Amino acid sequence: MSAIMKKAWGYRYWVLVILWLVYIINYFDRMAVLTFLPFIQKDLHLSPVEVGQLASVFFFAYAAAQISAGFLADKIGSKRVMYIAITVFTFVTAVTGMVKNFGQFIALRIGLGLGEGHHFAPAIRAINNWFPFKERGRAVSFFATSWAVAPAIVPVIVTSISIYFFGGAWRPVFYVLAIPGALGIFLLWRFVADSPKEMIEKGKLSKDQDIEEANVAPKKLLKEEKRKAYGVFLKDVNFYVFTLCLFCQLAVYWGTSTWLTSFLVTQHGLNIKEMGFFASAPYIVAFFAMMLGGWLMDNVVHRMKPVALIGYIGSIPVLWMLGSVEKGNTGLLLTLLLLVGFFVNLNFGSIYAYLPKRYPKEIVGSATGLANGIGQLGSFISPLIAGYLVTVGANGTQNFSRVFIFFAIVSAVAALCSIILKEKKVTKDSSNTIDNAKSVS
Repeated sequence: MSAIMKKAWGYRYWVLVILWLVYIINYFDRMAVLTFLPFIQKDLHLSPVEVGQLASVFFFAYAAAQISAGFLADKIGSKRVMYIAITVFTFVTAVTGMVKNFGQFIALRIGLGLGEGHHFAPAIRAINNWFPFKERGRAVSFFATSWAVAPAIVPVIVTSISIYFFGGAWRPVFYVLAIPGALGIFLLWRFVADSPKEMIEKGKLSKDQDIEEANVAPKKLLKEEKRKAYGVFLKDVNFYVFTLCLFCQLAVYWGTSTWLTSFLVTQHGLNIKEMGFFASAPYIVAFFAMMLGGWLMDNVVHRMKPVALIGYIGSIPVLWMLGSVEKGNTGLLLTLLLLVGFFVNLNFGSIYAYLPKRYPKEIVGSATGLANGIGQLGSFISPLIAGYLVTVGANGTQNFSRVFIFFAIVSAVAALCSIILKEKKVTKDSSNTIDNAKSVS
């Protein structure tokens, strides 16, 4: 380990990269299921409705796990919770290769959701422990790129493993995915601690002059102060408009992610190799769209609303047209997939910056947790509704035109929310809470 890595304030970047890599491993497991979904559907003789239920039950368990994940991270430490999380979802992923029927698959999807749902909050808490306040935004933004990088590479990697090592079979791929899970466990054990203070006390790092900043606990509010502070966002109608906007954002993102491979295989007849390439295309663009959206908000428009409107309004026609592309028109199909990746993800970076910019820092965590918890229900409901909208022909063919029209309508609702949304900062002065919330523009 180099000298700079032994410095706590230099070592934090190493910790960030490891947390980023481990979260990509997290995405490997969930995206592998979505990538092979059309082939799993065929082998297990599942209807589109059952596929929608399988996708939705994962997000229900995932959302529920968010609640206990934060509590456990505070109680037993981020590292231990991440250990448990990665062990559970690695085991469940390996066992997925043995699934025989719908009931078993439902149980495994719940297990995967509970395992992966206990990963995000502890990772964010670890980043907060390792980075000073002035650098946490950039650190979390880098960590968030895993949401774009993983979906861009996983379909290509897992389909390539299937083609070149297992003759196109999907089951053995899930056994192989236990290897990166084991690697993630090793990286956490060898290089990560809950805080720099812990590693310094063990003599694994040297202390430098800035290290105390990362170990200063946030100011704790008294019970009465908490009640008044929480009223700032609970009485602000814009908080609920924002939450609906986030609900729609996640509904479109995870709705398209869930059904994309089935759409490519069953409606367009792509083979496993072609499907892997086309399924990755939107997420390659998504990485740059996320970065562009954040840059526009910070450096050009200085607000979320313009970025959101571009993203949501742009999503409406491309989603609508995507579902009606004629089979064999791969050029138009690829173009629309790239445009979907751009517009759907443009506001992903900036939407999570709305609450910190509007509310005092003492209540941002609570506001974000509540909004994200409700917003995650969009991930649960969207794939389920889409399953009922798939049109199955007499010969077993499937058409997804109504599914993508549904996603376009949800994007229109998000655009409407963005138009209504007010962005000026609200104070926590209890005497003016309601007036501020109503009058801010």
